[in-house]
Amino acid sequence: MPEGTEPPQTPALRIRTALLTDEEVLAAVDRVTWSPLHAVMPRPQPPYDAFFDERHVPEDYLVAELDGRVVGYLRLVVPTSLACNTHVRQIQGLAVLDEARGRGVARALLRAAVETTRRQGARRLTLRVLGHNAPARRLYESEGFLVEGVLPEEFLLDGKYVDDVFMGRPV
Repeated sequence: MPEGTEPPQTPALRIRTALLTDEEVLAAVDRVTWSPLHAVMPRPQPPYDAFFDERHVPEDYLVAELDGRVVGYLRLVVPTSLACNTHVRQIQGLAVLDEARGRGVARALLRAAVETTRRQGARRLTLRVLGHNAPARRLYESEGFLVEGVLPEEFLLDGKYVDDVFMGRPV
C-alpha cells in the first residue's frame, strides 16, 4: 500500500436491543422496506400508527447498525401467552434497508436472534414467511431453518394466492 494511504475500512455492523428513542427511525425503516413480497398488511399510510405499543415493546427488537446508522431490525417474541409455549421464540418481523442489503445485516440479525433465544433459555426459534419470498426462504434455510408446514394459498395479495410457510429450528 502506498505511503500515506489508509487501508480500506470495513463497515462496523452492530446488533443491539432497541431503545425507546429508536421508535422514529425503526418506523421509518418499516415504512420504506414495505413490499408485497413479504407484507400481508396494506402499505402504511399517514397518519402512521406508533411503532412501539403495549404489544410491541423495545425489548422485543434487535436493531442493526451499520457504521452507527440504524439499517434494520428483527422482532423476537414469545409466540403465545401459554405457559406450555414459553420454550419457543418467534421472529415476527425482519426488515433491512435496501442500501444495506448484501452486507450480512439480515444474517447477523438472525444469528443474534438465535443467541438471544438461547440466552433466554428457549429451545426453538420459528418464523413465518410468504411462499413467494424465495430470497428470504433461502436465507432462512442457510441459517438452519426448515420448512415445518405450509398453509396453501393462505393470503390473497395483489390478486394472487400466496402460501404461508412456517419454518423453525432448534437453538
